[in-house]
Amino acid sequence: MALKKDRFAVTGMTCSACSARVEKAVTALAGTEKVSVNLLTNSMQLSYDEGKLTPAQIIAAVEQAGYGASLQGEKSAKAAEPGEDSLAKEAENMRKRLIWSAAFLLPLMYIAMHNMIYAWSGLPVPDVMQMLFDGPENAVTFTFAQFLLLLPIMYLNRKYYINGFRNLLQGAPNMDSLVGMGSMAAAVFGAFALFRMSWGLGHGDLALVAEYSRNLYFESAGMIVTLITVGKYLEAKAKGKTGAALKKLMELAPQQARVLRAGEEISIPAEELSIGDEIIVRPGERIPADGVVISGQTSIDESALTGESLPVFKQAGDKVTSATLNKAGAIHFRAEKVGADTAISQIIRLVDEASASKAPIARMADKLAGVFVPVVIGIALLAGGTWLAMGASVEFAFSIAISILVISCPCALGLATPVAIMVGTGKGAENGILIKSGEALEIAQAVDTVVMDKTGTITAGKPVVTDVLPLTLVEADLLALAAGLEKMSEHPLADAVLAYAQEKKISPVQVDGFQAVIGRGLQGQVKGSVCLAGNEAFLETQGIAVAKYRKDLVRLADEGKTPLLFAQDGQLAGIIAVADQEKESSLAAIQAFSAMGLDVIMLTGDNERTAEAVRRRLGLTKAIAGVLPARKAEHIAELQAQGHKVAMIGDGINDAPALVQADLGMAIGAGTDVAMESADAVLVRSNLMDAVSAIKLSKAVLRNIKENLFWAFIYNIIGIPLAAGLLYPAFGIKLSPMIGAAAMSLSSVCVVMNALRLRAFKPEQAAMTAKDIHQQEGQLSVGKEEITMQTELKIEGMMCAHCQKHVNDALSKMDGVTAVEVNLEAGTAKVTAEREIPQTEFAQVITEAGYELVG
Repeated sequence: MALKKDRFAVTGMTCSACSARVEKAVTALAGTEKVSVNLLTNSMQLSYDEGKLTPAQIIAAVEQAGYGASLQGEKSAKAAEPGEDSLAKEAENMRKRLIWSAAFLLPLMYIAMHNMIYAWSGLPVPDVMQMLFDGPENAVTFTFAQFLLLLPIMYLNRKYYINGFRNLLQGAPNMDSLVGMGSMAAAVFGAFALFRMSWGLGHGDLALVAEYSRNLYFESAGMIVTLITVGKYLEAKAKGKTGAALKKLMELAPQQARVLRAGEEISIPAEELSIGDEIIVRPGERIPADGVVISGQTSIDESALTGESLPVFKQAGDKVTSATLNKAGAIHFRAEKVGADTAISQIIRLVDEASASKAPIARMADKLAGVFVPVVIGIALLAGGTWLAMGASVEFAFSIAISILVISCPCALGLATPVAIMVGTGKGAENGILIKSGEALEIAQAVDTVVMDKTGTITAGKPVVTDVLPLTLVEADLLALAAGLEKMSEHPLADAVLAYAQEKKISPVQVDGFQAVIGRGLQGQVKGSVCLAGNEAFLETQGIAVAKYRKDLVRLADEGKTPLLFAQDGQLAGIIAVADQEKESSLAAIQAFSAMGLDVIMLTGDNERTAEAVRRRLGLTKAIAGVLPARKAEHIAELQAQGHKVAMIGDGINDAPALVQADLGMAIGAGTDVAMESADAVLVRSNLMDAVSAIKLSKAVLRNIKENLFWAFIYNIIGIPLAAGLLYPAFGIKLSPMIGAAAMSLSSVCVVMNALRLRAFKPEQAAMTAKDIHQQEGQLSVGKEEITMQTELKIEGMMCAHCQKHVNDALSKMDGVTAVEVNLEAGTAKVTAEREIPQTEFAQVITEAGYELVG
C-alpha cells in the first residue's frame, strides 16, 4: 500500500493534552498511519492511504476535536488565528496582551491589597483610597471597582476560557480548562460576593459585608491569566530561539539568479531556474543551485552547510552547492539540481520534519498528559470537598480547589520533549549532522555497536601511492616508466600512479607496442627495452627474479597496500605501493567510539589480509572481509539478534539495505542519494567524527528531555500537596491561587530554558590526522630519509584563503616536502622537508605561484 505523507498546521493547542486529543482523533480515522502531533511547532505529520482518506476529512477530524487545521502552506477559516504565521508574531501578540493585562491588573491589585501593602511596607495610603474603598459602608464600591478592572483582563485573555470550557464540555479538558476554570470560578465567586454584600448592606448585616469583603478573589482571577500569559510569552520567545538554525538555513537561499539566456546575462527569481541553466556568480554572491563549474576559479565558503570554516577552492569540473557563499572570483556553472531538489532545500526539509517528529519518550509523556488533566480536576474537587467536610469555610475550600487547578497545568509536560528535539536537531544541522526524526535522535544514544563500510566511509575511496621502492632505477626514472605504462592502462590503480607522477612533475616515457594482459599486468617497449608491470606472479612467469624482495612485498600486503612491480631489461626496476588510505578522521572517530564503550566493526568486500591490516592500524574491534553487498544487511541482523543496538555507517548503493536494517543508519554526505534516503541521519561533511558527535548529541538531548520531564513533574509533585493544604494544619502553609499560577508559569520557562542549554553543545573534533597515524606507526614512505629540515618562509602578496591554498599547493608539490603550514594573517609558511632545500628553489616556486619570498 502506497502511503502519502503530509504535514498540517494545527491551531488552538496549548498543552500536551491538546496534542494528545488531536492525535487520538486523527489516528481513529481509517487509513491513517504514523500520526505525530507537535505542540512546539503547532504541526501534525502523518502518513495515510489516499484511497481511504482525504486532507479535507483529516482537517474535519481535527476541527471536530475542537482545533483548527490546514495543509501546510494553506489556510482554513478556523486555522487562520492571530499569531499563527510565525512564532515571532505569536510572541508579539502575547506581549501586547500582557502589557494591557498588566495595565488593568496593577490598579486592581492596589485596590484589593492597599491595606496589606501598608501593613507590609508602612507606605501611607492616600486619603482618597480610604474615602472610596475602606470600611463596610464602601464595600460594594470596593468590590465593584475590582470587578470592572477584572473584566478587560478576562476579555484580553478570553482564549483560556473559550478553549478551556469548550474542551471541558467535549470531555477532553486541557491546560486552558484548568486555567479557565480556576480564573472563572474566582470571578464568579467575587460576583456572588458582590450580591451578598449588597444584600447585607440593605438589611443592616455589616458583619456579613465585612466577611465577604475580606474573601474576594478578583485579583487572583486576573493574576492567574496574566501570569500564565507571562509564562507563555517567555515560552514563545524561547521557542523562537530553538528554530534559529532552521531560520538561518532558510535565509541562506538566494532570491535571484544571474543566468545566460540566448547569449545574454539576465537576472531571474531563483525559483524559476531550470536544470541545465548556465549561471554566473560573482564574488560576494550566494550559489542559487547545485551544479558543476564550467569555467572560472574561486573560493567558496561552505561553512553554513558543512561547518568547515576554511573556504574551498573550486575550478572547472568541481561541484558547487546551493546557498554557499562565493568569496573570491567569478564562476560560470551549469545547474544540475534546482528548487526543492537542491541540497539546502533537502536540508531544510529534513530539519523541519525532524523537529516536528516525535521521539518514543514523547509518546509516554503524551499518554500521561491525556489522563493528567481529568485527574487534577478530580483532585481539586476532592480536596475542596474534604476541607468543607472538615469544617473549613466555603472561601477556604474554594481557594484550595482553585490553587490545585492552576498549579497543575501540564504545559511544561507538553514542552519537555519537543523543545529539546528541536534544539538538538537544529544544533546537529549547524554542524553538518542531519538527523531525520526524533525517533532516530533517541535511538542513537542506545547504540552499543557501530558497523562501518570500508571504502568511501573509513577510507577516502580513492587509491593513492603510498610507497616508492626504486631498485635498478632512480626514483624519477621509475616513476616516468610506471606512468608511461599505466597511461595506456584501464586498471583502477593506474590513476593513482599517474596522479603521483604528475604531482612530482614527472612526464611519462613514450611506450611502444603496448599490450595489456588482462588480470595479470602490462608490457611494452621503451627505446627498444622490454618493460613490464604487474603483480608478482606475472613477473615471475616472464622470468623476472622477485624472490629476494618477497619480504618487502609481504610487508606491504600486510599493511593493506597493493604492490605494483615494474621491470626493465629482465630486471626488477622498482616497486610502487598503492592503497585506499584512511580518511583523516577515521582513527580519531574509532578511538572516540571505543572510549565510549562501543564495539566498532568493519564490513568490507576486500580480502582478509587487507581487512586485517586496516583493523590493526585503526584498532577496530573486528573486521569482516569478503562480504558481498547483499550480505551486509544479514550481518546487521545477526548482531541485532544477539541483542545489540546497531548503528550502520555507509555511503554506497550497496549499503542501503544495511542502513535500513540497522537501528540507526548514518549515510556519508558524499555518498549516493539512495544511501542518504535510506539512512536515519546524514553526515554532510563525510567526516566520521560527526558520527561520534551525533551519538553524543543524542545522549545530550535525551538527558535534557529527562531533566525537562523531571522539572515538569517535580512542580506538580511538590505543588499539588501544598495547594491541597496538606501542610496547613501543622504549619499553616497554603499556596494562594496567585502563587500557584506563578509556579506553573515558572515550570514552563524552566523547561524551555533548560532545553536551550543544548545550544552550547560542541561537536567532536578529530585529534589526529592521517599523517599523524603514519608517523605514529613509523610508516613514512619506504626508502626515504628521516626529516632533516624545517624552515619558515616570509611571503608577500597573499590576500585571501584562495591565496593561502595556492601557496600551500605550490610548496606541497616540491620534491622532499612532507608538510606545509601557511598562516595567512602572519604571511608565513612553515615547511617540513626530508632534504635540504635552498632558498633559491623556494623563491622560484613562490614566484611561479604569483607571490614574493621576502625571508
